Amino acid sequence: MRNRSAALAVLGPLSVALVLCAGLKSRAASPAPGTSGYHVVKTVSIPGDEGWDYITVDAAARRVYISHGSHVVVMNADTYAIEGDVPDTQGVHGIALAPDLGRGFISAGRANTAVIFDIKSLKTLGTAKTDANPDAIVYDAVSKRVFTLNGRGQNTTAINGFRRHRSWRPCARR
Repeated sequence: MRNRSAALAVLGPLSVALVLCAGLKSRAASPAPGTSGYHVVKTVSIPGDEGWDYITVDAAARRVYISHGSHVVVMNADTYAIEGDVPDTQGVHGIALAPDLGRGFISAGRANTAVIFDIKSLKTLGTAKTDANPDAIVYDAVSKRVFTLNGRGQNTTAINGFRRHRSWRPCARR
């Protein structure tokens, strides 16, 4: 009887260890997940040595807006040709498009502004003051407002939509 309980004391933990090892081995032997189906279609080089941040795609106009340090490069989504540039967007992060207004908005982090431009001509129309270091930027078509998320300001700025020609004003910050 004494030998039997000594054997169970040794074999009990040993059998648990064997079961755990078998479970780990069966998990390791399972097949790798399948491929995602995604693949690189084309790699496109854009001139310049400035940094990159966000890109925005305008599917209707077939344009890709690429933030590139101090300006936004605009590329044709089908031919990959550079169609234009929105200059002087110091510390550009994001680009938001408001096709219903014919306007685009760029968060210029170093200038603490949102740059407003015409999406057809790419001409700058003005700026709206934000808090410190605007980063992400979105347009809400329902409220006709642009929202910047300000990194160092740790807040957001809401910019009222189109009110008469070229009239933009920040809303109260909260």
